[in-house]
Amino acid sequence: MTASQLPELSGKVALITGGSRGIGYGIAEALVARGDRVCITGRGEDALKEAVEALGSDRAIYVAGKAHDEAHQAAAVERTMEAFGRVDHLINNAGTNPVFGPIADLDLNVARKVFETNVVSALGFAQQTWKAWQSENGGAIVNIASVAGLAPSPFIGAYGISKAAMVNLTIQLAHEFAPKVRVNAIAPAVVKTKFAQALYEGREEEAAAAYPLARLGMPEDIGGAAAFLTSQQSDWITGQTLVVDGGIFLNAGVA
Repeated sequence: MTASQLPELSGKVALITGGSRGIGYGIAEALVARGDRVCITGRGEDALKEAVEALGSDRAIYVAGKAHDEAHQAAAVERTMEAFGRVDHLINNAGTNPVFGPIADLDLNVARKVFETNVVSALGFAQQTWKAWQSENGGAIVNIASVAGLAPSPFIGAYGISKAAMVNLTIQLAHEFAPKVRVNAIAPAVVKTKFAQALYEGREEEAAAAYPLARLGMPEDIGGAAAFLTSQQSDWITGQTLVVDGGIFLNAGVA
């Protein structure tokens, strides 16, 4: 997108964790396309730089760091406020899933890492944006959960449990941050990203065949949902989890 193609500024600003690629980048694209400015975070500085260049350096900035690091959380919010003067929307997308196997064999230190990154970091960022801007000025938070948090998910149990916690965190924040801030979650099924590659690589056609809509998700599918949940069209929606799954839950209980 060239500078001449960019829409007029909306006046809104979003902080998107894990925003250099995949779902996070898809959300950043959707918000920039409607005129928002964004700050994206992630661990890899090179990937963040590339993402900002693609989004437009006049619309996007980045802060590199680990999502679970409280100093990084504070720095990201501070940098967003310095650059844009506000932080209307928080998208908690940063996540990890470093283990694949039965939960009976799960290393508890790995479980702790999953919760630190997937849940505790989301709470930390929410606290930071609340104190910096949202408590006085309002806004919206969107937590990226997963269908793995809504039903048993063999071999990715720790991830699923953390995403179930993310759903409950969404409800709790929605209750406590109302009426100033709306808080909702999105629960995607398998989206074609590097993060989820192990779930479909080498068998994409077979994996897609299980979905009533006959394809896997794309980052822009989640971007569209996040754009809706941070728009005026969703002003009377809070505490909800929007399942974006290509219809895969329609197959529940069918042999």
